Amino acid sequence: MEAKETIKAWVEEHTQTLYNFAVSKIDDIEIVKDLVQDSFLAAYAGFENYKENSSPRTWLIGILKHKIADHYRSLYKNEHISITQESTFAFFDNVGMWDSKHIPKDFSTDVNLLDDTEFLYVLNACIGKLPKKLNSAIQLKYYSDISSSQICKDLSITATNFWQMLHRAKLRLRECLEINWFKV
Repeated sequence: MEAKETIKAWVEEHTQTLYNFAVSKIDDIEIVKDLVQDSFLAAYAGFENYKENSSPRTWLIGILKHKIADHYRSLYKNEHISITQESTFAFFDNVGMWDSKHIPKDFSTDVNLLDDTEFLYVLNACIGKLPKKLNSAIQLKYYSDISSSQICKDLSITATNFWQMLHRAKLRLRECLEINWFKV
């Protein structure tokens, strides 16, 4: 079958799957639509590279994962604020000990929060409130299959900078979750 007909059939068969996958990674529906469309265009352009070692769906999702990672890299590179100038939340006192207002509480429970759709909604909202660079760091690290060393290479940053960005993002997420979910 010719590439054009094959891709056309794939669009009809796999669009909803790709769309659902992208929505789980990106909140902006217009960006999701663009990335899904770009994935099919890339599949058409690289059709001769499809070796049928995997299903078309797997191949297309692989392309989409790269498009999503590229999207977050682009957000990162287009952000013009210096990460070292960002303010961090005061979770620690001047000697590095937990501030009394921010000491972690024991939230032990048998329920896995990642199975709770309301919690996931709040978590995704908190991630969405992060500055672009921190959001990109979280998305690339935890929502893509890209290694940390590859992320550092792609973003042209050091490992130390990357881990510091993740640390700052986690602190902000923790504060946001405390306010919006745990209501401590």
